[in-house]
Parts: sequence; C-alpha cells; structure tokens
Amino acid sequence: MSTINIPSDITGTVWKILVKPGDKVAEDDSLMILESMKMEIPVTAPEAATVQEICVTEGQTISEGELVAVLKA
Repeated sequence: MSTINIPSDITGTVWKILVKPGDKVAEDDSLMILESMKMEIPVTAPEAATVQEICVTEGQTISEGELVAVLKA
C-alpha cells in the first residue's frame, strides 16, 4: 500500500469536507471543497484509495501546498 499526500492547490478556506477517514474513494471523487475569491474549487482523489486522514477542518484557512488529506492506495 502506498501513501498519497494531497496538498491544496490554492490559498483559501475549507468550505466543506465530503469524506471521512475509512471512506473508499474512486479516482476523481471530490474529497472536499475549497473556497477562494468566491470560487468553489474541489479537491479530488488522484486515484482509487481509502481516506486515511483529513488534516483540516471546515472553516479553516489554508495555504497553497498545505497538506489537506492523506489517502492509502
């Protein structure tokens, strides 16, 4: 099994978290929605995996490159 670290592509706010640890996700499934400058940007799974950890909370301000989730493939 490999660990997949998911960084944020933008600086913004975590608007909504859509998964929890233990959830199985398919490639391109949305993990969470980030908000920046009134735009909603989904964070998606790069491949089928299981959510190991969510590293942020709803409403949290994050920076580009910050770790938001960890998956196990």
